Amino acid sequence: MADTIIILVVVVILIFALKGSIRHFRGEGACCGGGSGSVKTKKVKKKTLDGPVTGQRTIRISGMHCRNCANSVTNALNAIDGVSAKVSLKDNTAEVSFDRMVDDANLKQAVEKAGFKVVSIS
Repeated sequence: MADTIIILVVVVILIFALKGSIRHFRGEGACCGGGSGSVKTKKVKKKTLDGPVTGQRTIRISGMHCRNCANSVTNALNAIDGVSAKVSLKDNTAEVSFDRMVDDANLKQAVEKAGFKVVSIS
């Protein structure tokens, strides 16, 4: 009798785990790193700079796994005054354009504050 109860409990746990995995891979579940509930992916507006582009940087980033991760990095970089970013999830990079001097440390800090690791800035 005890074995039957244990088997039923394990089967129920596996069913919930399978349902959660399916929801995650469909993009309906919580995003990379946990949390509960579903994550609504915010559409990122393309940011335009006030002045002409005076420089560009390519930031290699690790830890991005989904579109929501890329949007988080884009929003973090675009929050810096004078910076416009385009993030590529496929390449794990952010192409950053700016219309004034921006310190690489500020770019790195914004990405890391969003929860990701900067591999290099070139």
